[in-house]
Amino acid sequence: MAFAELAVYGIAGGVLALIAAAYYARFVLSKNNGTPKMQEMASAIQSGAEAYLKRQLITIALFAVIVAALIWFGISSSAAIAFVFGAAASYLAGVIGMSISVRANVRTAEAAKKGLKPALDIAFKGGAVTGLTVVGLGLIGLAGVYMYFNDVSALIGFGLGASLISLFARVGGGIYTKAADVGADLVGKIEKGIPEDDPRNPAFIADNVGDNVGDCAGMGADLFESLVVTLMATMLLGLAFGEGSLLVVLPLLVGAIGAVSGIIGMQFVQLGPKKNIMNALNKGTYATVIVFAALLFMAFAWFGARIELWYAAITGLALTIAISKITEYYTVKEGQPVKEIAFASQTGAGTNLIQGLAVGLQSTAFPVLAIVAAILIANHFGGVYGIALAAAAMLSTTGIIIAIDSYGPITDNAGGIAVATGMQKSVRRITDELDAVGNTTKATTKGFAIASAALSALSLFVAYSESVGLSVINILEAPVVAGLFIGGLLPFIFASYLMKAVGRAAFKMVEEVRHQFKTIKGIMQGTAKPNYARCVDISTSAALKELFTPAVLAVTTPLIVGFAFGAAALGGLLAGAIVTGLLLALFMANGGAAWDNAKKYIEDGKLGGKGSDAHKAAVVGDTVGDPFKDTAGPALNSLIKVLNTVALIAAALIAANAPLFI
Repeated sequence: MAFAELAVYGIAGGVLALIAAAYYARFVLSKNNGTPKMQEMASAIQSGAEAYLKRQLITIALFAVIVAALIWFGISSSAAIAFVFGAAASYLAGVIGMSISVRANVRTAEAAKKGLKPALDIAFKGGAVTGLTVVGLGLIGLAGVYMYFNDVSALIGFGLGASLISLFARVGGGIYTKAADVGADLVGKIEKGIPEDDPRNPAFIADNVGDNVGDCAGMGADLFESLVVTLMATMLLGLAFGEGSLLVVLPLLVGAIGAVSGIIGMQFVQLGPKKNIMNALNKGTYATVIVFAALLFMAFAWFGARIELWYAAITGLALTIAISKITEYYTVKEGQPVKEIAFASQTGAGTNLIQGLAVGLQSTAFPVLAIVAAILIANHFGGVYGIALAAAAMLSTTGIIIAIDSYGPITDNAGGIAVATGMQKSVRRITDELDAVGNTTKATTKGFAIASAALSALSLFVAYSESVGLSVINILEAPVVAGLFIGGLLPFIFASYLMKAVGRAAFKMVEEVRHQFKTIKGIMQGTAKPNYARCVDISTSAALKELFTPAVLAVTTPLIVGFAFGAAALGGLLAGAIVTGLLLALFMANGGAAWDNAKKYIEDGKLGGKGSDAHKAAVVGDTVGDPFKDTAGPALNSLIKVLNTVALIAAALIAANAPLFI
């Protein structure tokens, strides 16, 4: 078999992942969906999530058509067609995964009546549908484009389509979920003294919808993009060794093995005698990594790949475990950093904020050192291709990673439904236990997404440098320095815009929730029903209104710098954005998660419990941390990848034209 024909393994791995996803979806949907009251709550969440995605599709379709037309006339028709396929596959992966998540939530709550094990089983398998769908569609799409078009620009077009959808999903979902969450917290918890999941809270449904569009659809699109663009960049670097080289299609083989390993690893997610949920989920990750390493070794030996490349690949697997453990340390509820924030809350919101900022800043050190070590080791064994292969191996564990992440919003919703429908305390204890672990898994997955985004962007950066013929970028040249500073600035401007967008949306939500409490008599007594739909509409409208500015910033900036100041200046921009984007994303994601769990630590009865002064201070910290960890921080992943993908697709044009101002 010719090496080029090995791309069929990518399609085979993708098909297998989709078959497994269909099996898990059928398993989840076969379970009892609870009482009529539970179904009513779940149906409202489901309708809100689906309505948001439909309106989001209409909003981004126009932007996608414009970009596709520009690619068609500026690059090639094959790149434009592949761009549309990439965007469609990314959007479809999010829709399929979320459609199961919003049905698994009520089934998880119902299963909690029978105990922790059946509830965990449904929640995890519901999340597995998202993970396996992302992997399946990513592999089939990328391998299919490679085999059909046999055109490098088509591969880049597919990656750009995935990148733009990821940006929209992260930005829109993040704004939606945090506008609702802040409204539910500030008015419901602080002003009215009721839980955010209390059915008397007008923002209750919007808050639960937000968990799905932000943490499920958003994360799915984020890692779909990371997987696709990393495999694509590695394939492009392999082209340097000639068409038909094993190194061109090796990334697809790595992705297929990752899909199989993820399916096997999922079988190890089982509660042990101590019923430790985090350990059960970790067993799935560890099993995936071990099986992956073994299968990869056999595949490399079978097809004659150098053993040094296997060493480079498993460096990415080791980084997966390292990032997971480091993030867990800084964000887990029982960890010392989180306890320090909780104890600081006893003297007010000011000291809570100071301690949370300090923890977030400190949390960047070890992840960056781990990434640096992985880059140096992978480069030692395989050069720049080895670095890209390490990133490809890391991203090929996406199936199990997203399964664990999507478990979070499912259990969060399950807890909300349990509270809203007045289920017995034994059930709520189980959903609370599941949800508490979900907060940590969401944080560790964000750490994985950020680290993988950095490696993905680095792979794209190297591919861009190869495309424009840059073997050296001289940082003493003025255009390069200018690009470096602009690139370093971009993540801060981008994050600032998103934070303000959340603030604007949250302001409208708070006003609406206050208005309903004042004008709808009987809400607090439970004799009148809040207008949930109005809050859902506010979050939806606000999120969609804010989509275009970040997208235009991400797409146009590299083009402006590249055509105005040249390929080297654009290289400086990409380097600056990768470094500051990585650090800022880690700071915001970890700091926000630590603030969240510090609040939950107090709510567990520590330091005075709910309603205490420490708790009120912790709620303020959590409110600040929410857009950190769920909006601006995660969206930076998409920003740095979009910048690099746009630069890559325009590389030939930039290299062929003299800079306008130099």
